[in-house]
Amino acid sequence: MPGTSMNTPPAAGSRPWLRNYPPGVDWHAPPAKSPVHRLLDETAAACPDHVAIEFEGKTYSYRALRELADRAAAGLQRLGVSPGVHVGLYLPNTPHYVVMFFAVLKAGGTIVNYSPLDAVNVIRHKIADSETDIMVTLDPASLYPLMDDMLRTTRLRCLVVGNLAEMAGSGFSAASERVVDVGWNDARLRFQDLVAADAAPVQAAAIDVDTAIAVLQYTGGTTGMPKGAVLTHGNLSAAASQAVMNTGGSDGLRPGGEIFLCVLPLFHIYALTFNLLLAVRLAARSVLHLRFDPERAIAEIAAKRATVFFGVPTMFTALNACASLDRADLSSLRFCNSGGAPLPAEISERFRRITGQFVLEGWGMTEMCGVGTVTPRGAASPPGACGIPLCGVDIRFIDVNDPQRYVAYGERGEICVAGPNVLKGYWNKPDATAESMTADGYFRTGDVGSMDENGFLYIADRIKDMLLCSGFNVYPRAIEEAIYRHPDVAEVIVIGIADAYRGQHPKAYIRLRDGASPFSLDELKLFLRDALGKHEMVQAMEFRDALPRTPVGKLSKVALYQEEQDRAASAAKNTTKETT
Repeated sequence: MPGTSMNTPPAAGSRPWLRNYPPGVDWHAPPAKSPVHRLLDETAAACPDHVAIEFEGKTYSYRALRELADRAAAGLQRLGVSPGVHVGLYLPNTPHYVVMFFAVLKAGGTIVNYSPLDAVNVIRHKIADSETDIMVTLDPASLYPLMDDMLRTTRLRCLVVGNLAEMAGSGFSAASERVVDVGWNDARLRFQDLVAADAAPVQAAAIDVDTAIAVLQYTGGTTGMPKGAVLTHGNLSAAASQAVMNTGGSDGLRPGGEIFLCVLPLFHIYALTFNLLLAVRLAARSVLHLRFDPERAIAEIAAKRATVFFGVPTMFTALNACASLDRADLSSLRFCNSGGAPLPAEISERFRRITGQFVLEGWGMTEMCGVGTVTPRGAASPPGACGIPLCGVDIRFIDVNDPQRYVAYGERGEICVAGPNVLKGYWNKPDATAESMTADGYFRTGDVGSMDENGFLYIADRIKDMLLCSGFNVYPRAIEEAIYRHPDVAEVIVIGIADAYRGQHPKAYIRLRDGASPFSLDELKLFLRDALGKHEMVQAMEFRDALPRTPVGKLSKVALYQEEQDRAASAAKNTTKETT
C-alpha cells in the first residue's frame, strides 16, 4: 500500500530500451509542456494555409480552424465557461469536435468526453460525477434526443447543438442520419450562433499547466461505473510532444507533409493524442470519417494518398477481410500503427503480406494519455512485443503476488509507469488514486508483462483477466494468440469459467472466417497441442456470428463474463428447485 517501503528498484542505468532509440532521439529530453490550445495557435501561426481537416468534401485550413475555435471560445465564455466549468463533448468524428475541443480549453474550461455508444446509465453517471454543465452534440436522432432528455433530468443547464451538413461539403448527403427538430431556446443553442462572426476575440485564460485540468477522460472499467482520469494541460501537451519525438526524424513523420486517415473516435484517448494532437503538432491534414467502414477506408487511403493510419486490432482484422485490399494501391502509407489492445501476430503478418506495410504496435492507457510504448521507427518489434517506452516514459515491474517487491526487467510482473504524461489522479476518488500508485509514485497499470534485454515490452494480460487453473497462472492472451493461427479463425476471445475441480478453465468464443466450417473442440485441442501446455488448454468452445466490442472497437470480455455468470446462476437455481 502507498507509504509502505518497497525493495530497491532496478538501477536507472539498466533501462534496456535506451540502446534502441533511433539516431537523434533522446529518452532523457524533457517533453515540451504548454496549454493544450496553444498547439493549435502555434501551428496556425506557422502554417496558416495548410489544410487541417477534410470532412465529406470540405476542407478547413489551420487559420480557419483557429478562427472558428476562437469564436466558439468567445461564445462559450458568454455562456459562463471559465476555469472550473466542465463542458461535455457528445460528438462523433466531425469538425465540430475539433473546433469545440480547442474552444473549451481556450475559454478556460475542462472537457469531458462522452461516447455516443455509452449506455444511458453510464452517461447519467458521468454527467453527475464530472459535474458537467454544458453539453455539445448534434441533431441526428441517434444523438440529440438522449441529450435533450439529459437536459431535463440531470444537472445539465445548456445544450449546444450542431448539424452534420453545416460542416460538410455541398455534395454531402446525410440521408442516413435522420435529423430531429430542436426546440431552440436559451438552453438549446445553435452551434452556428455560438461561432457568430461578430464575437469579440477571446483572451485565453492564464493557467498552470501542471495543475489545470484539460480533460476528464473516463476509463472504461470492467466492474462498477467508470472513473474520471484527471489529465492536465501538462499531461496532454507532454504526450503530444512525446509522440512527435518518437515518430519524427529524417525517416519519420514530416511536419507539414502527412495525411492522416482518422477513423478512430476522437473521444477516445488513443485517437485524441495520436490522431488529433499529434496531427496538429505536425501541421498534418486529417481526413475525418464519421465511423469506420473498412471498404471506404481502403478506398480513401488510395484516393487521398493517406500516409498515416492509426487503428485497433479489430480494424486491421476487418481490412484483411476486404477483397479490395488485394487490389488497392496503398503505397502512400508511411506509418501504420495498432494500439488499444494487443495485436495478434497473425493479423499483423497477414496485413503485411497483402499490402507490404508493416503494422507498428504501441501500448498505452487512458491514465497515460495513451502514451506508453511504440515500435521504434525503421524497425519492427519482435513477434508478440509492443515496442519500447517513448521518450520520458519510465517502466518498472512489481511482483503480481507481492506489490511491495520490484522484479527484474526480464521477469514477469505488473507494469508500473511514470512520466510527464501520467495522470494526476482520479476525479474525486482519493482512495482509488492512492491504490493505483506505488509507494514511490509509479502508476500501477493492472497489466502483466515483461521486458526483454532490448527493452521491448510484452503484455501477458490484464491482472483481472489472468486465470488460475489448477494453481497455475494462465494468460488468456497466450491462448488467443495460439488460436489465431488456425486458418479458419477470424476473431477469438478467451475467458475463464468457474471449475469446481481446477478453479477455472479456459473457454474460447470464436468467430469464423466467412465460408469456414465449424470444427470440434477435440479438433481445436489437436491443433493447439504443440502451442499450449496442459494447464492452458481450452476446455470449452462456442462459435458466435459476432463478438462483443467496446465503443472504440476493441474486443470486450465483459458481456461474455456476465453471460457465464447468469448461466451459472440459472443452473444453480434449477438445481435448487430439483432438490427441494
